[in-house]
Amino acid sequence: MSGAAPVVDRTGGLPTAAPVRRGLSRKHREWIAAYLFVAPDLLGLLVFLATPMVLALSMGFFKVSGFGDYHYVGLANYRRLLSDSDFHHSIRVTAIYALVLVPGLYAVSLALALLMQQRLPFTGVLRSMFYLPNVVSLVVIGVVWKFLLITRIGIVARLSDRLGFTERSWLGDPAFTLWTVLGITIWFLMGFYMIVFLAGLQDIPSEYYEAARIDGAGYWEMFRSITLPLLKPTSFFVLLVSSVAAVAGGQGVDLIIVMTSGGPARATSLVTYYVYQQAFQVGDYGYAAALASFLVLVLLIATIGLFALTKGGRFELG
Repeated sequence: MSGAAPVVDRTGGLPTAAPVRRGLSRKHREWIAAYLFVAPDLLGLLVFLATPMVLALSMGFFKVSGFGDYHYVGLANYRRLLSDSDFHHSIRVTAIYALVLVPGLYAVSLALALLMQQRLPFTGVLRSMFYLPNVVSLVVIGVVWKFLLITRIGIVARLSDRLGFTERSWLGDPAFTLWTVLGITIWFLMGFYMIVFLAGLQDIPSEYYEAARIDGAGYWEMFRSITLPLLKPTSFFVLLVSSVAAVAGGQGVDLIIVMTSGGPARATSLVTYYVYQQAFQVGDYGYAAALASFLVLVLLIATIGLFALTKGGRFELG
């Protein structure tokens, strides 16, 4: 008689223990996979960001000639920056630059975002035109604007002469050079922050505005009571990023190197340009590292203060 062999229960009907699982659990495998995905970025941050920061911080305690000679000088570089009049002048210039750039960039970008949110013809083309400077090299932008602003030759200079602003050098007069660089910097960055504000405006439900119109609210009342309060997270991001960019001078220092070289009469010598000057023109890498470390400390304190004043971007009083 063919068929399968009968299964004999040799345990006497007693429950058997579950088989022991060998290897990693699902949770542990997911953690390993997550770390493997993050590992390339972490390695890049460690090699190209964390390690240079530690080296720069340690270099501030040495006198470095640029030819491989290191001499430990302790806090001499930091004592020097406390009495360096050129560095103090750069701090004043940077303070003016940041105090004008941050609110100016905020106001212009928000105004552009509100305008581009309206149903205007060719809105997509206009948005692309405002954002276009962000995809162009800063060196190219600096060279083009320098050509436009050349005294008696540039288009802007000729136009200003026709309007009655004669004998005015936009890049050669210390009274106007910093403001000229500020205007170009705002023009260059406003497209990026316009996109950021547009993203924040699109997250505001349209029902709020419809209810406000039914109640008879005007445009200014809706802006003050609906738009600004609901844009607090976006405003915090814009203020934080633009403040760090203004103090660190990432975009500004590139324009200054190309257009003014810190002049005339050090009128556009930002702190970051002074660090660049000490490192790559004077060759005093130890002092430049001390200046950069001091700047990072100031940025850290300013960021913590901004988080504290705005309650982490909530802008709540009390």
